[in-house]
Amino acid sequence: MAVLISTALAQAPFDGRRFPLLSESEMTAAQKELANNIRSGPRASVPGSAANRATLGSPFNVFLRSPELGDHLQKMGTYIRFKSTMGARLNEFAFLITACQWTSQYEWFAHHRLALQAGLSPEVGAAVAEGKRPTGMKEDEEIVYNFCHELHTQKKVSDTSYKAVVDKFGEQGVMDLIAVNGPRAGVHDAERGPDADTGWRSVAFEKIEVILSHSRSNQA
Repeated sequence: MAVLISTALAQAPFDGRRFPLLSESEMTAAQKELANNIRSGPRASVPGSAANRATLGSPFNVFLRSPELGDHLQKMGTYIRFKSTMGARLNEFAFLITACQWTSQYEWFAHHRLALQAGLSPEVGAAVAEGKRPTGMKEDEEIVYNFCHELHTQKKVSDTSYKAVVDKFGEQGVMDLIAVNGPRAGVHDAERGPDADTGWRSVAFEKIEVILSHSRSNQA
């Protein structure tokens, strides 16, 4: 029996996914409901979206493994993608910064074209891809870059960068920007798997706590 199983596994196609793509016939009722929620949302109007495929691609394929949690995550993702107060150009810029920090090629591929379509300069995007600080950024882009870059590289945000975001975008802008950097990094984790070349990193909402605790310490 062990030999037969090993032979079957060896012959089965492997595309690098830990969670195989699920066809409709392989889904439970809860998974089908989640798939329908994803396909009926605003992502369905985006050309090339993983939500439009016959079998849901990443990250939704991962979300299907825990349908109730997955539904919360896809709703959060819907807000971040389509309802953020940051606006498309800055929001997509933050996506690119986060994707680059996590070397997430999938996320970069998905959002680079959207960033350019929203008005981000190709030169700015190219600099981020090369791990360099972009030159020629607009004022609001520089504010977003400083905030995101500090959050990823220093695990905290300086008072200067924090105040710049609050003054320009308000406190809701701070939260909307954190949402791109923190929870989205969790999506990168799910897409890459715990044994990817950079190792497993637990992020979830830790970046929110970092900023809040830093603010409290300054007020003490």
